[in-house]
Amino acid sequence: MDNNNGYDIKYLFEPESIAVIGASPDKKKIGYAVFNNIISGGYKGKVFPISPRGGEIDGHKVFADVLEVPDDIDCAAIVIPAHLVKDAVKSCAQKKVKFIQIITSGFSEIGNVQEENEITEIARAAGTRIVGPNMFGLYSSAAMLNSTFSAARIKPGHVAILTQSGALGIAMIAKSSVANMGLSSIISIGNKCDVDEADLLDYLIHHDNTKVIFMYIEGVKKGERLMETLKAATEKKPVIVIKSGKSKRGAQAAASHTGSLAGSDEIFDAIVKQCGVLRADCLEDAFNWCQFMISSTAPKSFNSVIVTNGGGVGVMATDACEKYGVSLYDNQSALKSLYDPVTPSFGSTKNPIDLTGTADAADYTRALSIAAESGEMGSTIGLYCETAIMDSSNLSQMITDTYNIHQKSGKAISYALIGGAQVESTIESLRTASIPVFNDVEQAVSCIGAFYRYYKYANEISYKFDDYEIDTGAINKIIDGALKDGRTFLLANEGAAVMKVANISMPQSRIAHNINEAIKFAEDIGYPVVMKVVSKDILHKSDAGGVLLDIDNKKEVVDGYEVIMHKCREYKPNAVIEGIEIAEMVKKGVELIVGARRDPSFGPVVMCGLGGIYVEVMKDISFRAIPINRGTALSMLEEIRSYPLLLGARGEEQKDIESVIDIIIKISSIIKKCERITDIEINPVVVYDIKKGLKAVDARILISKPKENRQ
Repeated sequence: MDNNNGYDIKYLFEPESIAVIGASPDKKKIGYAVFNNIISGGYKGKVFPISPRGGEIDGHKVFADVLEVPDDIDCAAIVIPAHLVKDAVKSCAQKKVKFIQIITSGFSEIGNVQEENEITEIARAAGTRIVGPNMFGLYSSAAMLNSTFSAARIKPGHVAILTQSGALGIAMIAKSSVANMGLSSIISIGNKCDVDEADLLDYLIHHDNTKVIFMYIEGVKKGERLMETLKAATEKKPVIVIKSGKSKRGAQAAASHTGSLAGSDEIFDAIVKQCGVLRADCLEDAFNWCQFMISSTAPKSFNSVIVTNGGGVGVMATDACEKYGVSLYDNQSALKSLYDPVTPSFGSTKNPIDLTGTADAADYTRALSIAAESGEMGSTIGLYCETAIMDSSNLSQMITDTYNIHQKSGKAISYALIGGAQVESTIESLRTASIPVFNDVEQAVSCIGAFYRYYKYANEISYKFDDYEIDTGAINKIIDGALKDGRTFLLANEGAAVMKVANISMPQSRIAHNINEAIKFAEDIGYPVVMKVVSKDILHKSDAGGVLLDIDNKKEVVDGYEVIMHKCREYKPNAVIEGIEIAEMVKKGVELIVGARRDPSFGPVVMCGLGGIYVEVMKDISFRAIPINRGTALSMLEEIRSYPLLLGARGEEQKDIESVIDIIIKISSIIKKCERITDIEINPVVVYDIKKGLKAVDARILISKPKENRQ
């Protein structure tokens, strides 16, 4: 059954009845913890404990089997040993239970894939949906349902947590309790045999009490669907993600730079950013951002002001603002007129506003209130270093007052307080009141940065996609020829033919099969020329010594032909060499790489970056999921470190950026429409001055058999 069919996900979060299969009177067992949490958590629906032993648990009749329950059952939580789970699922399917939470572990996470698949099929045939296995249950404030085995009490609130790790999820319940962060729901996804993140997001997107969604992800199975759901979610509310596993994926496409550069983490990072998701590096940041987002409304401007009593922390905050993309308000005359009345003559009204160590609570209150009341500044960063001048006992009231002033004005504020035991105690008590106060400058600034990033995305995002009409029939004929020849890649001339179909400019070239042809073709094209080996056995020509540049005359053509043949035979004695390509020597320009590939998790992705022979050394590249638009293509270029080369470095002319955007869109269109193409790489793409275009020097294309023919 398709994930989009079956019962409404609302039955999982708001069931009117729930069965606990494996409920136990033994308080040391998970079966008791889950049952007790449901009963004691305020759940108003019907609860049915299931155990072959029968009897009673805390005054509730125990049924020997779910089939004995006379009522309909919306949801069941399974907490029995793994070898008994399949039979329990059969009974639930027969009973028409809508959702099953399989809390039991011992399935695909330890290699028991077959039994997990069998369980999934049993449920699917009956229309029953499964969450897990290997999950910890769920908490849903909408139903006051806590079917987890957490010992910590869960405070209702506005943050929803989706976690792939059960153990981490249980720890997050405890952490949210300590942080005084209320939850609208928390659910672990486990092995994702059926219900996945996208299904759960479908509910949370429309759940008004959920203001922020936080996700912990280890791996993505159905990336394209997840992307669509994340885009829908971020249009309505902030989504914060932590993903573990930043290691590189193995070189599964060693024949392609695009494949070897496309580490899973780089692609994940680019794609969640493309969906407007905020990625946190650690739980501390994620929890801080969640709490900050709940209490903040959309900014009225993207300028911030720093108010401090110490120059050092002001500089630290300024550095952090640059790191996290927070723009500082810099209208000097406006700052001077606003802050002169509250700043001593030896202070500073430049941003950061330095009130100096003489500032007391009243000075701070006046200075912090100015930003809240100003139409120009969207947020405030309040910094405090403990001094003898200001009694730290006044600190809590000053912060509470200025925080409330900002809240009334619809402005964001975060604070960093540096000091001893009394200051740390103040931080703790203020955070209990959900005021964003930290003992670290970076944490205070990172909250503002995440806040701004989300709302800038919300203002700028466009899901209009640009496309090029591509003659897929012509490209498919080229692919058919290669597959008929037993190849999973296109030869240089075939790659050039694909480029021609897409109207991508390439250097003139012809393939010589002997020295006389090589001389003739070189003279027809005009010196200087490039000579490149053509062989299905040698994909990386430079590595084999199969490329010679700046060939200027007949003698160099003759020598070059012999050198390439000798070096390539030495490099790979059994290589079949079809000939030597004689190509126009391209004039110098900025060298880029443009490519696309089919990612196992996210489907077709496009990449661009600094090209040439050092592409894998420099790794100055950016990725996006396809489809894209011209704005997205430009943002890819702006993201790479070498983008200033296109703007015209060292007094040079600006390069033809529009033509680069064209080729990115064209390559995206090709891989999107030609399903048998798995990888495209054009390296280098030589870009000339504005309105002078570009040349795609070398196109490498990998192909596969159609999906239906794959094993």
